[in-house]
Amino acid sequence: MKTIFAALGALALCSAPLAARQRTPEQVAEAALRAAPVFDGHNDVPEALRGRYRNVIAGFDFDDSSRAPSADDGPLGMHTDLPRLRKGRVGGQFWSVYVSAALPEPQAVVAVLEQIDVMKRLMARHRRDLAFVTTADQAAAAMKRGQIASLLGMEGGNSIGESLAVLRQSYDLGARYLTLTHSKTLTWADSATDAPRHGGLTGFGRMVVREMNRLGMLVDLSHVSEETMIDALDETRAPVIFSHSGVRAIDGHPRNVPDSVLARLPANGGVAMAVAYPAFVSEAYRQWSADRAGETARLGSLYPGDPKAVTSGTAAWTAAHPRPVATVAQWADHIDHVRRIAGVDHVGLGGDYDGMETGPRGAEDVAGYPVLFAELARRGWSQPELEKLASRNILRVLRRAEAVAASQKGLAPLETPAVGTGR
Repeated sequence: MKTIFAALGALALCSAPLAARQRTPEQVAEAALRAAPVFDGHNDVPEALRGRYRNVIAGFDFDDSSRAPSADDGPLGMHTDLPRLRKGRVGGQFWSVYVSAALPEPQAVVAVLEQIDVMKRLMARHRRDLAFVTTADQAAAAMKRGQIASLLGMEGGNSIGESLAVLRQSYDLGARYLTLTHSKTLTWADSATDAPRHGGLTGFGRMVVREMNRLGMLVDLSHVSEETMIDALDETRAPVIFSHSGVRAIDGHPRNVPDSVLARLPANGGVAMAVAYPAFVSEAYRQWSADRAGETARLGSLYPGDPKAVTSGTAAWTAAHPRPVATVAQWADHIDHVRRIAGVDHVGLGGDYDGMETGPRGAEDVAGYPVLFAELARRGWSQPELEKLASRNILRVLRRAEAVAASQKGLAPLETPAVGTGR
């Protein structure tokens, strides 16, 4: 009998630590985010500052942006401020110095300089919280200190004005990625959402990729056509990123990444950073948007010259057909899909906050990342896998791009003739 009691006591002692190790999904998520805070690939605070404040930010409160004025009759308030970044466990951020794809290129070059300037002014004002960094090691050190490592990303190749010189000067100012196109096809690269003209990249477009490799600037393939993705992957020697994209197998939007391209990421070493934008996350939302646009076009054809009839008719249709709501679970579906096709080493996060009306339900703003991580933990993601998703993968990609640049240190800059010289 004593032997039986002794055995039962030993079993209880062995099982106690096991029970203590059984953590809830929320606890797994919290542990992962403590060890590796989120390093997000795309946030549009600079665009919001331009649209809402015209870059005059003396009155902008980054400690509470919930009452920020609207832009273009959009909603009041922003998705991003310092308390919500902290709540969301964001430790690194690519701030998108986006300018409109509709701008003529000379104006776009000026505008992107203004966007770089306004973001640097904001970072200087909040230097205790935001650390302007340009390398992976600097980013890791800032995150370790408890600051939000802040890098700049240029969205849209129109902002280099067809000039490798402008590209180089933008790098010197701190830009560490360039999204090759935005919504419009350029003279050197096809966009995902405009008529193709080149079948991908032109010769100059390939030169842009090579020069970015030489500099150590990440090639961002969000917004580009599938053919441009393929050409860039063929040309680059460094890992690429998709700074804020979903997957096309779940949501068929052409902005999203097809499986054929995701399957190439392991060989390239790059990372697809999953976007939260509802139209790119939810196929039902995308279809609803198309149906609503179709109804507006129908009404315009029925009532030409009567914009009030079109507006009221569209409002009536919208009231009868409520907009589907994208969810955190659907966002997680995209992340799961990238892991399944490309592997856990090639997935990251690029929310696109302040570049959309709202994030998915449960993660409407930047404070929602822990909800997403708990959802993934509930699906069986381990703490090490969540840490890779959060920031370890993108830091590895940054370091690899820097190593490729270091290996080309002896190469001269690529040269093209200056435009407008009259020669």
